[in-house]
Amino acid sequence: MSKTIGERELVLAILLEVTRDKIPAHLALSRVLGKYQYLDKRERAFITKVTEGTLEHMIEIDYIIDQFSKIKIQKMKPVVLAILRSGVYQLRYLDHVPASAVCNEAVKLAKKKGLQGLSGFINGVLRTIARELEHIRLPQEPPATKLSVQYSVPKWMVEKWMAVYQEETVEKMIASMMEEHPTCIRFDPERISKDTLKARLKEDGVAKIKDHPALPYALWISGYDYLGALSTFEDGLFYVQDASSMMAVESLQVRQGDYIIDVCAAPGGKALHAAEKLAGTGKVDARDLTDYKVKLIEENIARSGLTNIRARRQDARILEEASVEQADIVIADLPCSGLGVLASKKDIRYNMTPEKQAELVALQREILSVVCRYVKPGGTLLYSTCTINREENEENTAWFLEDHGEFTMEKERQFLPGIDPCEGFYIAVLKKQESE
Repeated sequence: MSKTIGERELVLAILLEVTRDKIPAHLALSRVLGKYQYLDKRERAFITKVTEGTLEHMIEIDYIIDQFSKIKIQKMKPVVLAILRSGVYQLRYLDHVPASAVCNEAVKLAKKKGLQGLSGFINGVLRTIARELEHIRLPQEPPATKLSVQYSVPKWMVEKWMAVYQEETVEKMIASMMEEHPTCIRFDPERISKDTLKARLKEDGVAKIKDHPALPYALWISGYDYLGALSTFEDGLFYVQDASSMMAVESLQVRQGDYIIDVCAAPGGKALHAAEKLAGTGKVDARDLTDYKVKLIEENIARSGLTNIRARRQDARILEEASVEQADIVIADLPCSGLGVLASKKDIRYNMTPEKQAELVALQREILSVVCRYVKPGGTLLYSTCTINREENEENTAWFLEDHGEFTMEKERQFLPGIDPCEGFYIAVLKKQESE
């Protein structure tokens, strides 16, 4: 480990990027781990664990800090709050780290960041919490407040879900989002057999490999350093994709020779899955808004070795006349609140608001009204999101069908985390009537 920068300093840098600068957590974390390649597996694991854990438990952590600090969190400097948050996480959730080490390292970090005058305050708050740890009590009533603090999900989200589902179901969903989930991967059986891939993954040092119960071409893997260190990943032998996303493609009944347009394709999971199902025939047109997103798709295409898929830039809100009534299938996995994937994207919950969600509903409807025109008579439109909010899902589909009588509902399903063997996801398969 470098003597000039330590694990906790890197954790602090990531937390500040996420909470203060609003950089997505997975990007901030991967950038740091990519920059400091010399970190060993233990150091990388510690940084990942503390960063993700602090974000995952942040509402609970803030509640605890407010019980023992004379200065409330709203009035703290971002760097002070970030040091306290990561310290409280370690005290509460990392039994193998001594409380004295947590407090001492926090003080050192504060001084290194020029906060000598506040190091005593940080030390006092953390040592008090360490002493009182066994006596901390979280709120038990009302139910929405209890679940919000216990599972660190904003209260407005809990209330929204409790208006639709029973409290027991909501708690199962939220509890599942707090659990550590293995990475779900998809492989092409035409390229590599399951047994061969399992053997290669073991050679790569993957500790745990488990079959998916519903998808024969999917595995769950865990106990590895990072994806870039796996030769199986670099060789394109598998693609990281949640099972719900695979099930969305399964619902489409892709036929050889189909022309498929994926209008918001990055990073390319569903588009590549559809291209595999075409078995070397047909064509998948994978589109997205920016050059950066197109590059992500292209990198995954290159890794896959598939030749019947291309990526290009196209704003889904703008009609492309040349595509009107050309596609057998249009995949519209649209920008959404992402509240079904809180398990893998810890920070989404803190950046979403009811106002932002309303803006997303409007955007989804705008895009659907455009891209539905690309579906040929008798073709299929797949509308999907990775959220569990009715406004973005069932209500959007109902609005669309009322406004577009040429489409009928063929299939609709809401996957719920903790209830289904996947993250939260919504799919609606809509069929366009044949020409008369």
